[in-house]
Amino acid sequence: MNIGLIGYGKMGKMVEAAALNCGHGITFAVDPFAPGGQTAGGAPLLRAFPSIKEKIDSTGVFIEFTRPETAPDNIKAACALGKPVVCGSTGWYAHLPDVSAAVEKAGAALLWSSNFSLGVNLFYRIAEYAAKLADPFAEYDVGGLEIHHNKKADSPSGTAKTLMERALAVMKRKTRVLWGDPSLPDGDATGGTLPPDTVHFASLRQGSAPGTHSLFFDSPADTIEITHTARSREGFASGAVRAAEWLVSVPRQGIFTMEDVLK
Repeated sequence: MNIGLIGYGKMGKMVEAAALNCGHGITFAVDPFAPGGQTAGGAPLLRAFPSIKEKIDSTGVFIEFTRPETAPDNIKAACALGKPVVCGSTGWYAHLPDVSAAVEKAGAALLWSSNFSLGVNLFYRIAEYAAKLADPFAEYDVGGLEIHHNKKADSPSGTAKTLMERALAVMKRKTRVLWGDPSLPDGDATGGTLPPDTVHFASLRQGSAPGTHSLFFDSPADTIEITHTARSREGFASGAVRAAEWLVSVPRQGIFTMEDVLK
């Protein structure tokens, strides 16, 4: 499988290493902030998509890790070239309807996820099952916490949002989330008092933490805590390569997520 990289920051470099370790090739990497030259693996490092048709034709799939403000246009540009895209950028999901329409119009394929780690995607399923089990027992209140490095561009994390979407989908007594500080004005969640149907989910940014997500079920008698802790970003990179392998394993069109890969 030949991969084109969109974005060559920390994650782009890790995706390249993971892909090469799996025996795949990197045709080129695109990054407007790149100095040019070559990637660590020897592929051309460009500031824009190449005009050389052979380079595009030899690329089987793009893997995109950039920023929320650039991801939508990057996906559209790759789809316009007729190539499937795996997108690991987060924080751009308000544009998902527009991006999905562009993907469908181009007859292309997009696989996006808030987190490509296999462990995180198993964690989603575990948390969803736990939320369903706890839902009938009102004494167990629900809360969450996510911790990331202080350079992370979005807050709350995309993983936290997906986690709560999955949990709320199976709960009846919890219907919405308050992200951040409950003492700040936010509808009727003021003064630190939360309505019974609201889950408080906090975000912490510190140091170099690659990512920790926790879901708590707390009662007067005890606390049940479910946590996923990433030791490094390597799990995200290898998961993105695995997703790309799945996406091109047969001809596909449309929008997909890691849930499709796991199935």
